[in-house]
Amino acid sequence: MIRLVEVGPRDGLQSIGQFVPTLDKVAYVDALSQTGLTDIEVSSFVSPKWVPQLADAEEVFERIERRTGVRYHALVPNLQGLERAVTARVDVVAVFTAASETFSRRNTNGSIADTLGRFAPVIAASPVPVRGYVSTAFSCPFEGPVAPEQVRQVAIALSALGCQEISLGDTIGRAGPDQVRRLLEIVLVDVPVDRVALHCHDTFGQAVGNVLAAAEMGVRVFDGSAGGIGGCPYAPGAPGNVSTEALVKAFPGQTGVDPDALASAGQSIMTAILATGSSA
Repeated sequence: MIRLVEVGPRDGLQSIGQFVPTLDKVAYVDALSQTGLTDIEVSSFVSPKWVPQLADAEEVFERIERRTGVRYHALVPNLQGLERAVTARVDVVAVFTAASETFSRRNTNGSIADTLGRFAPVIAASPVPVRGYVSTAFSCPFEGPVAPEQVRQVAIALSALGCQEISLGDTIGRAGPDQVRRLLEIVLVDVPVDRVALHCHDTFGQAVGNVLAAAEMGVRVFDGSAGGIGGCPYAPGAPGNVSTEALVKAFPGQTGVDPDALASAGQSIMTAILATGSSA
């Protein structure tokens, strides 16, 4: 089976120019919960100063209708964020770093080593599983191509700290299937394949091909965003995540997700986004 991690409510909505009303976010998560998805990244406990679009994280978690068999995720940057997430009864928390020093400094105001240092106490203190994101695993908008060895070192560090899953991100969508295979050949020497996920952006239309290449290498976990909304607000040239709908279509009968229910959920949030005057 293929497991999909739905990141639209967090990674998608954080990139929208305007604030999407809380009740629309709740309705979106509730609709996604009805699709057969087992993992939904609901929001982020980053300071509202940095991500005002998700300033209502606590209220969203309080209002969503939790469904048995679905794990509700949230991004956390530090111990304060972890405390907020635990209070909100988050099932999985995620931490984030990068494989590019320049991107790390622009995105987190610290080096890769700094971010790993911040995460160590978060991961150690977390009462729930921790997922680690590695941005710019293939290419950086500021430095260009990223050496697979750099990604390997970051993945090893996250694994050693205790991350149970590591999501490798094609942040600006420049990777192709051959690059995906080369990176995985290196990373999978040190990190078990059942702890690796892939997070693709479809900037140049190669996301599905990249996902299929990773699946050939044994990866079974992929991140997607219903409707393909969002990208990275700190990465020029990252217009959108691969759509969850495309992933379901790429793996017919292997995801447990109802494509019609998923399409309905995606359409509902697109309607809400357009009502704010923003574009996806």
